[in-house]
Amino acid sequence: MPNRYMLSLALALSLTGFAPAQDVPSWPAFLGQQSQHIQNTALPLSWTIKENLLWKTPLVGHGQSSPVALGNQVYVTSVDGPMKDEFVLTCLQADTGAVAWTQKIKNSAPVANSTFVSRAAPTPVVDSDRVVVFYESGDCAAYSHDGSLIWQRDLGADLGRFVAEFGLGASLCQNAQHVFALIEHDGPSCLLALNKSTGETVWKADRTSRRSWSSPSHFRIDGVDQIVISSSGSIDGYEASTGKALWTYGDVAGNTGVTPMDIGNGTFLVGAAQARPGESEAAAKQSNGLMRVARTADGWKAERVWTSDKLSVSWASPIEHRGLTYWVNRVGVVTCVDATTGEVRYAERLAQSCWATPIAVDNRIYFFGKDGTTTVI
Repeated sequence: MPNRYMLSLALALSLTGFAPAQDVPSWPAFLGQQSQHIQNTALPLSWTIKENLLWKTPLVGHGQSSPVALGNQVYVTSVDGPMKDEFVLTCLQADTGAVAWTQKIKNSAPVANSTFVSRAAPTPVVDSDRVVVFYESGDCAAYSHDGSLIWQRDLGADLGRFVAEFGLGASLCQNAQHVFALIEHDGPSCLLALNKSTGETVWKADRTSRRSWSSPSHFRIDGVDQIVISSSGSIDGYEASTGKALWTYGDVAGNTGVTPMDIGNGTFLVGAAQARPGESEAAAKQSNGLMRVARTADGWKAERVWTSDKLSVSWASPIEHRGLTYWVNRVGVVTCVDATTGEVRYAERLAQSCWATPIAVDNRIYFFGKDGTTTVI
C-alpha cells in the first residue's frame, strides 16, 4: 500500500477465512490467502479518495504492505524516520478507523528512506492468536491482539545482513503452526519456516541468490501442504512441514514480482512481466499461464497446462473467478482468459494505470487504479 492513508477499500469486504479457533471475518494474509468467501457483497460500484469512504485514518510514515484483518481489527505496517529508523505496526478498529494501538521496532539495518527502496513492504499475517510482522531488515515479531509482544527476532543477525539494492518485498504466508518467510537477495538466500508461537526456526531451505520481490503461497496439493514460490527463473514447491524440495520448474523468466495464485486441484496461475536484462525475452513471453502439479509414481511432476504470449502483468497477480482468469498490467490493460483452455475472451484498457491485484465479488471484478479510483467490470 504505497500511500500514507488506508482507504475504506480495506474495510468494505467481510471475509471468512483462516481463523482456526473462531468463526469471525478475516483477511489473514497477502492477497487474502486462506480466505474462503465474501459474506457481504454490498460494495459500491465506484469509489475514489473522496467518494464512498467509510473512514480515512492517517498512518505514521510510509508503507507499502497490504492490510490484514481479523474480526473488527485491521493491521497495517509502515516505516518512519529519515533512515527508516523505526518499523511501526498499527492496529485499527475496522468499523470506525480508530487506532487501537501501535507497536514499534527499531530498524536493525537502517538505510536512507526513499522511494527507491522497500518501505515496510512485506505484508504481515494474522490468525486467532496473534499477528506476525516481518520487515525488509529481517526484523520480525509476533503480537497478541491487544498489542502485547509475544516474541521478537532479528533474522538479519542470524543469517547475515541482506544485500538488496531495492530491499526485500516478499510477504509472509502461513499455516496453522508456521509462518513462512522468503528471503531472496544478492547474498545467501533461503525460505524459512518459523514457529508462530515462539518465533524459533523450524526449518531452513537454502535457495540460490537472486533478485525477486514475489511472495510465497501456501497450497494444499494432493493432500500435502506446500509452499509454492515463483521467483526469478524458477517455480518451486516445498513440503510445508519439513522444507523438503518436492519439485521445480525452470523454463520461466520475468517472474520477479507476481505471486502464484491457487485455483484448485493442484493448478495455479503464474504471472511474468517483461524480461529484465539478462533474462530470455522469449521465455518471459511464454511464462504467463496455468501450471499443474501432481503426485506420480515417480514423485511430483510440474507441467504447464497453457501459456499465452498475449498476456502481461506488472505487479498485480492474476486471479480466477467462475472459470475465467483476469490479468492486468501497470498501464491498465485487462485481459480475460478462459481458465481451462487459455483462450483470450477479451482485452480492454482501463481509464487509469493499475498496480494492485484485482478482487472478485459475485459477478463483478474490481480493479484499483494508481490514482485511487476503482473500475468494475
